[in-house]
Amino acid sequence: MSSRGQYQPMPLSVLLKRESSNEKIEKPEIVHGLASQSKKGEDFTLLKTECQRTMGNGVTTFSVFGLFDGHNGSAAAIYTKENLLNNVLNAIPMDLNTDEWVAALPRALVSGFVKTDKDFHKIGKKSGTTVTFVIIEGWVITIASVGDSECIFDSANGGMYYLSADHRLDCNEEERERITASGGDIGRLNAGCGTEIGPLRCWPGGLCLSRSIGDRDVGEFIVPVPYIKQIKMSTAGGRLIISSDGVWDALSAEAALDCCRGMPPEAAAAQIVKEALQANGLRDDTTCIVIDILPQEKPAAPSPPPKKPVKYLLMSLFRKKPSESFSYKDKEYMEPDVVEELFEEGSALLSERLNTKYPLCNMFKLFMCAVCQIEMKPGEGSSVHAGTSSLVKVCPWDGPFLCSSCQEKKEAMEGKRPSDRHCIDSD
Repeated sequence: MSSRGQYQPMPLSVLLKRESSNEKIEKPEIVHGLASQSKKGEDFTLLKTECQRTMGNGVTTFSVFGLFDGHNGSAAAIYTKENLLNNVLNAIPMDLNTDEWVAALPRALVSGFVKTDKDFHKIGKKSGTTVTFVIIEGWVITIASVGDSECIFDSANGGMYYLSADHRLDCNEEERERITASGGDIGRLNAGCGTEIGPLRCWPGGLCLSRSIGDRDVGEFIVPVPYIKQIKMSTAGGRLIISSDGVWDALSAEAALDCCRGMPPEAAAAQIVKEALQANGLRDDTTCIVIDILPQEKPAAPSPPPKKPVKYLLMSLFRKKPSESFSYKDKEYMEPDVVEELFEEGSALLSERLNTKYPLCNMFKLFMCAVCQIEMKPGEGSSVHAGTSSLVKVCPWDGPFLCSSCQEKKEAMEGKRPSDRHCIDSD
């Protein structure tokens, strides 16, 4: 019995129910639309708005959207659509709270992409695919991409942000340098008499992309390690557009946003595809996903105030938090309609991408491969830092660790052994 003036204790079940209710209110409404015109039948999409994961004593939901633009056949795109999400989720420790789970996503996405690529190679098929993969948890968006499909974000305050990388060799000098340093050659098709035509390609193989999943026969320096960006939008929300190169070869980001402004997502996606086809015709598979991320009980696709033309909002325009662990429910540092960058990394080196830079080190099992998640006996695995020329002093027992086959994969991607792939032409 409590004395006068003291608080009555509240049952745990009531607290959990209240927290669950608050979380539901704080989460945005996700409304999406899809449109596509097929030329080769090699574009595939993944649209999941009610993915569930356990958290403490309850279950929470998140959304996943993926665009897979295949080439040299559809096998890699289909396989990646069916397996990538599970491979990513299996690389995340169980029962993390929301902040920890969001912080673990960048590393898990790298593991999931590399495992999907490694497993697909065992099938023996030669196709490849670009991937743009988006995970939305609350007001945090995490994007992982390989290839030349692109994702842009139109925030409610009128700012436009590029959230993916373009891995076409024509426009990515860093990737050209990485490939030549790994043992590949960069050049255009030779039409004879010294005449070169078409886009820059990687040889052997002739692929014009530097990163993809699959592409078994074009050299392992065409890597599946994704560029990743993670942002926190304001609670005013915004619009995501994910499209294959059939759209972006015809429309600028500004044109895509402007042509569908004020439309609901389904109509917006259809309008973007229509505009792209009117500009270029149906030269390639042309696919568009439009996702509106809205405050609860707000109408879809609100018409924003007139905007000034925007071409690029550079990294310096993102509000960055200090490097300590973030809490995306902590709003004291937020201002209305501000997009904040939480994470960005595009390195192709697994020693950099699998290194744990957030306070989750003790949550990953010591004797489990950081890529394929198989359990290893003590002494079987190799540190992901083995053989690196990092300026940072690393002890040989410092993890994460890779099994022997994943260590071979890592070394091949870094050009440390001859590729055993054969040459084919693909586009």
